[in-house]
Amino acid sequence: MRWLEVISPGLLTTVQDKGRCGFAHMGVPASGPMDMIAFRLANAVVGNGPECAALELTALGGRYRVMGGECIVCLGGAVEAQAEGRVLEPWVGHRLAQGSELVVGRIQRGLRAYLTFAGGIATQPVLGSRATLSRASLGGLNGRALAKGDRLPLAEQTDIGRRRCLHAHLTTLYTSGPLSVVMGPQQEAFTEASLLTFLQGRYRVSAHADRMGYRMVGPALAHVYGADMVSDAVVPGSIQIPGNGQPIIALHDRQTTGGYPKIATLIGADLPRVGQLRPGQSVAFRAVTVPEGVARWQRLQKGIAACLQHIQSTEVSWL
Repeated sequence: MRWLEVISPGLLTTVQDKGRCGFAHMGVPASGPMDMIAFRLANAVVGNGPECAALELTALGGRYRVMGGECIVCLGGAVEAQAEGRVLEPWVGHRLAQGSELVVGRIQRGLRAYLTFAGGIATQPVLGSRATLSRASLGGLNGRALAKGDRLPLAEQTDIGRRRCLHAHLTTLYTSGPLSVVMGPQQEAFTEASLLTFLQGRYRVSAHADRMGYRMVGPALAHVYGADMVSDAVVPGSIQIPGNGQPIIALHDRQTTGGYPKIATLIGADLPRVGQLRPGQSVAFRAVTVPEGVARWQRLQKGIAACLQHIQSTEVSWL
């Protein structure tokens, strides 16, 4: 049995797979990777599908030791790493011998990166998923972020040869400029002036930003009838406006219902970009139609599929 020993866990490192789907009606969000693009491609480099669990690293990676046998790893993201006296290039598969120490430094661009292992992480599934939902102590390793001394079991791997994902293909998957939103479902709860302010102003990610949601700071938005309403569904990307008029972007570990009006909803194609925003970064919003949002999602899926095909057909020699 192979495992990964945690020498230092970084700032916030959790086990995530594609997510715990089908339980929102019971108040359980899907969780899963904040940047599903990087997660899927890093998994694919080591021969895994999106159902395989990996480590989501936040700001700083940590230090780990491979035990019980060799393993093949990939780092998905702009992150520094070293092992066995050499620098590990991101988006490339690396074979690490038993006893090797893997040191993952700070994330240089964005907030999150992924460490994938051929075969995946083999913690016990909860409700059909290994994704960590720490506020409910579900999934991952004992339902929490990693800690010093933890041992993560690794599944059996198949040696698929060394592969890479080229940066040129990755850059086309992330958009720039304003974040795209579909207005509503409660835009009538806000004044006309506030709707214009929301789409014309800029909002900064506050220090209160985590996997549950990002609290934003910017021009206050005024309600027509007050900030309270009968609770209804909250999805990843829902933008709620509480009594202080400052937006909250609900994310993967959000509550599944909420009692604040939602001025807009981020399109799914822009969620990975939001998952990479750091506190202090500012963004703007632009309104798109539902068909435009669907078309953006379809283009993103085609781009990911093209990258996956490229990974499958590109092999390089092991060092």
